[in-house]
Amino acid sequence: MVKITEGYAPFQEYQTWYRISGDLSRGKTPLVIAHGGPGCTHDYVDAFRDIARTGRAVIHYDQIGNGRSTHLPDKPAGFWQPSLFLAELDNLLRNLGIEDNYALLGQSWGGMLGAEHAVTQPAGLKALIIANSPASMELWLQAAARLRSELPDGVQETLLAHEQAGTIDSEEYKAASQVFYTRHVCRLDPWPEEVKRTFSAMDADPTVYHAMNGPTEFHVIGSMKDWTIIDRLPAINVPVLLISGRYDEAAPEVVQPFADGIKDVRWVIFENSSHMPHVEERGACMECIQEFLDLQEAAAKGCL
Repeated sequence: MVKITEGYAPFQEYQTWYRISGDLSRGKTPLVIAHGGPGCTHDYVDAFRDIARTGRAVIHYDQIGNGRSTHLPDKPAGFWQPSLFLAELDNLLRNLGIEDNYALLGQSWGGMLGAEHAVTQPAGLKALIIANSPASMELWLQAAARLRSELPDGVQETLLAHEQAGTIDSEEYKAASQVFYTRHVCRLDPWPEEVKRTFSAMDADPTVYHAMNGPTEFHVIGSMKDWTIIDRLPAINVPVLLISGRYDEAAPEVVQPFADGIKDVRWVIFENSSHMPHVEERGACMECIQEFLDLQEAAAKGCL
């Protein structure tokens, strides 16, 4: 049985909820999981707790404004910036006492956050996993437009009509959006319960998602629409594993700058997955991550 510990890290005047699967004192570098969105919850990336079975502690947390952490639905859009979440991550690492030795896995927006964290060259970061993330939102939007153009004509017409009419809260628009999601976000049918929980939580409080992203994955009008990290990627000085799916909304051209700009990088594409290989090909994904982390740890100890 894996030991489970939950708690709250005080952050500014707020609270960041976290959960530790495993024992931080076991000796292996702990793995911190940064969820996506912006505005998701830890639920849909819960599968990464599987790695704790290898004796490596795995830390999930809900970013501020989401899940079990403090919600702030009245904050203006300008409050929700990457700098807020970078400060929250640093605070969590210090609170847990692992700021000198940790690995970080970020999924989707979490990988963007992870890259932002890594370019500052924190001394304690030993390895980074960027899962299903864009290197720039311009590339993301270009890929989204291409993937959207491949949807059935009727679906495309429905999406466009509601976007032009400003009726994106309609059930018809949501149903049309789901066609894209089942192709390029999660191809399992039905979706796993933990994935459903995250989407339900976002529907209940879409504050962060709407402020930073927009109404859907392919209609990005929030504060992140011009984000890029491409020119800063050479500053990343730790080993990096890139993960994406063959049918991913984070299409190959969206991920490619990471492969081109980071010195020590490996890229694995899961052939039967879209945006969530961690649930679509769970066993293979966990094995890939475990091997990468074990390899980096062995290299750091001079065992290779």
